Amino acid sequence: MGSTVKDHYNLIFSKFIVVLFAASLCYGQESYVCSRATYYGSPDCNGNPTGACGFGEYGRTVNNGEVSGVSRLYRNGTGCGACYQVRCKIPTHCSDEGTKVVVTDYGEGDNTDFILSLRAYANLARPNMAAELFAYGVVDVEYRRIPCGYSYNLMFKVHEHSKFPNYLAIVPIYQAGIYDITAVELWQEDCKEWRGMRRAFGAVWDMANPPVGALNVRFQVSGGAYGEGKWVQVASLIPTEWKAGVAYDTSFQLN
Repeated sequence: MGSTVKDHYNLIFSKFIVVLFAASLCYGQESYVCSRATYYGSPDCNGNPTGACGFGEYGRTVNNGEVSGVSRLYRNGTGCGACYQVRCKIPTHCSDEGTKVVVTDYGEGDNTDFILSLRAYANLARPNMAAELFAYGVVDVEYRRIPCGYSYNLMFKVHEHSKFPNYLAIVPIYQAGIYDITAVELWQEDCKEWRGMRRAFGAVWDMANPPVGALNVRFQVSGGAYGEGKWVQVASLIPTEWKAGVAYDTSFQLN
């Protein structure tokens, strides 16, 4: 009887060691996380201009169309604009570098964290192996968050759904570094106070009846050097007669 119990616990211990070893393969060096990825079709191999992050055309073409929809990494829209390095794990088919993508959409697949644009999925492959990789449909991957890098300053675009002067929606674009924007506020001059904007969806922040005049904007940034949260303020970022579809330059970056 004792021998049977001992064998039983030895078996449990052995399985536990196997699980720990498997986990260490992805959570060890360079902090990669194991997951799965698939792809979605588009006429030009780029992203989806109607993605859940609310980026519009920017979400279709940013990063040369190497973009992705995500599920749990979406984080109720906070994950929009984040950048990841994704590498598949078939040695004969997959490149060492993998692909580097920007999150522009929400999407759920077959236990996947990433639904990649065609261009991004093709870049997972070694030269001349993309067709074979597409045939798999879904592949095991490892990923890590990486800094986004742009040759532009951080901008806030007035979303196309905005209606001057009664409804303002804005969305940050070209957001560099490894940071999250977790809150946005506008200065109400007549009340001498900051008014919080609502996260409408994805990366879009909105406000009915916004303050009049040139708008001072401040936003809370978390991650990296900003830690748990630091407010960054931009004076007169949005002009008095703002226009839907126009992006306004902050004159700085977050990196």
